[in-house]
Amino acid sequence: MAQHNPDEALTGAHFTIQKVEKWCVIEFRQTSLMDPIELERMGQNLYHLVDAQDQRRLILDFSRVQYLSSQAIGVLLTLKRKLDALPKSKLVLCGVGPKLEELLKITRLTRVLIIKPTQREALKIVD
Repeated sequence: MAQHNPDEALTGAHFTIQKVEKWCVIEFRQTSLMDPIELERMGQNLYHLVDAQDQRRLILDFSRVQYLSSQAIGVLLTLKRKLDALPKSKLVLCGVGPKLEELLKITRLTRVLIIKPTQREALKIVD
C-alpha cells in the first residue's frame, strides 16, 4: 500500500487540499458550485476533514468559483458551525470574486465569515 506524504496536495473532484503550516488550504477546482449531488458529496468531504481528521484551521479558496447556490452557502454555514464548536478553530474564505462577494453581502454572510482577498493574507491570520 502506498504511503501519502502529509505535505503533498490531496486532490478530489471538487477541490484540492494542501497543508500549509497550521492551515488546511482547500482550493475549489470548479467555476460553479451549483449541482446538488456534487454539493452533497463535497459537503461530506469537507465535514470529514473536521469531524474525522480534526482539521480545525481551514482556508477555502474561491478563486476559480463564479457561481454559488444556496445549498453551497448551507455547506459553508454548517462547516462554520462545526468549527465554531471546537477550540482553536478558524474558517477563512479567500479569492472571493466580485459576484460572490455581492452574494455574500446580500445574504449578510460577510458579517459572520472571515474573508481575505488572497491565500497569502488568509495565512497571516493568527488566533
